[in-house]
Amino acid sequence: MGFTAPLQAQEIAVLKYKGGGDWYANPTSLPNLITFCNRNINTRIDPKPQTVEPDSPDIYQYAFIHMTGHGNVFFNENDIDNLRNYLLSGGFLHIDDNYGMEPYLVKELKKVFPNKDLIELPKTHPIFSSPYKFPEGLPKIHEHDGKRPQAFGIFEKNRLILLFTYESDLGNGWEDEEVHSDPFEVREKALKMGANIIKYVFEN
Repeated sequence: MGFTAPLQAQEIAVLKYKGGGDWYANPTSLPNLITFCNRNINTRIDPKPQTVEPDSPDIYQYAFIHMTGHGNVFFNENDIDNLRNYLLSGGFLHIDDNYGMEPYLVKELKKVFPNKDLIELPKTHPIFSSPYKFPEGLPKIHEHDGKRPQAFGIFEKNRLILLFTYESDLGNGWEDEEVHSDPFEVREKALKMGANIIKYVFEN
């Protein structure tokens, strides 16, 4: 399916954060998501995602930044100031917990936004309905602790500026088929949810 008006050409980037966590996990995931979006929802995203560090001025070139990994995350003062300014000035950060990142991440996000909390998105949030329907909210892609998948957001004046997908593992579902041997249906579900996120970010 496509849309009548193409979304503007965009570049997206992976966040290379400090702390020792594997920020480079899932190397095939974003290229596959970009290919899926360009084919199915009329985006014009550069097929090669870039890498950007949280304290870099280059961060402002990207409407969408993706962050993933399994382990420790650390933001220093320069990272904190730059990330906060980026998000408040119109940027967007999608954090996909690849399993094990959550306790470190929550602590670091409190440094970026001391007065904001991660709020669980309801199933009725538009990110779950366009272009693909997810009436139950965030899909479960990989099983870890048997917990339900949850999508959390940070908002600024009703604008979603940060999305944290937890206990879902979307990025694993975006990877090449041979990496995790996921069936087509699982990978398609992950890619469709990723396309919803991309569309939402580019249009809001």
